[in-house]
Amino acid sequence: MSVYFSLNLQQRLEAADDHCCAYCRTSSLNTGQSLTVDHIILQSQGGETTFENLCLACRRCNEFKGTQVIAQDPLTGECVPLFHPRQQAWQEHFTWDAAGVLLVGLTAVGRATILALNMNNPVIVAVR
Repeated sequence: MSVYFSLNLQQRLEAADDHCCAYCRTSSLNTGQSLTVDHIILQSQGGETTFENLCLACRRCNEFKGTQVIAQDPLTGECVPLFHPRQQAWQEHFTWDAAGVLLVGLTAVGRATILALNMNNPVIVAVR
């Protein structure tokens, strides 16, 4: 299903996400591919096509996320919601390792999201 996004909405998303993936912070300059507009909560799960439910995502994060809205924290085994870029602050859930190439989860949400979206996959780590 194709969804129309107004120029104003696209510009708001680009400004809010700083022209980077709202999940892994990768830019299209790193991947060579345009960022996609992601429904944080899928329309089929009741999510609306509004700024509050949309973010920019790289193709890898978008594809790995798929229909997931919860995932298991690898440290505690607890099932938690995935990171929500419009309701949560990225820096509260994620940080970079000392080399600045691997994402590290600071919370159960961060750890579960990194694992679910495969945010440290070798392909994206190589271009960081």
